[in-house]
Amino acid sequence: MKLTLTEFVSLDGVSQGPGSPDEDTSGGFTGGGWFVPHMDQDFIDQAATWLQEADALLLGRKTYDAFARDWPEITDPNDPFTTLMNGLPKYVASNTLAAGSWNPTTVLSGDIAGKIRELKAGPGREIQIHGSSILAQSLLAEGLIDEIRLVVAPVVVGSGRRLFPDGVAPLGLRLIGTTATPGGLALHSYQVTGSAGHGTYTGVGDVPS
Repeated sequence: MKLTLTEFVSLDGVSQGPGSPDEDTSGGFTGGGWFVPHMDQDFIDQAATWLQEADALLLGRKTYDAFARDWPEITDPNDPFTTLMNGLPKYVASNTLAAGSWNPTTVLSGDIAGKIRELKAGPGREIQIHGSSILAQSLLAEGLIDEIRLVVAPVVVGSGRRLFPDGVAPLGLRLIGTTATPGGLALHSYQVTGSAGHGTYTGVGDVPS
């Protein structure tokens, strides 16, 4: 299976607390809810299309706890996400959680990277990571994520946890899809290609025609 990451980020790279002011206040963060004003139907349609490719979800402990609290309470029959989010197999990476409450859930502990490699080797389409930026950083460093889907909101948050903080391992990416929504969201899909490339510019002759 392919392992994909879907992440909401601001123009300055913040991924913390996109959905509400009280979603994630860790570290004293008070700027939550910055993504919501830019949501529109085009974004909902694309996000639903992405989710339909999932055969399982992989989440960090903090994101899992929030999703397990909120998604079972969403009963709107017109919501394109709730049936899949609640019904898909969930894997939560945690060395402290004994069991999950949002069924069906499997807790991955110990050699988490090794267990994810085993999952990827099985049949299926996508294992999807949503949010879970700390888990995503560790799996990117392990070379386990195949595709990154960034939804960039037109806002500078100014503080908060970033998806790619200082000191993150260099990473090479190839843009495989991009679109913009009427609300100003930029949706970029990247294939992870390995280490970041480097070069020296000596003139326009260096640029492929």
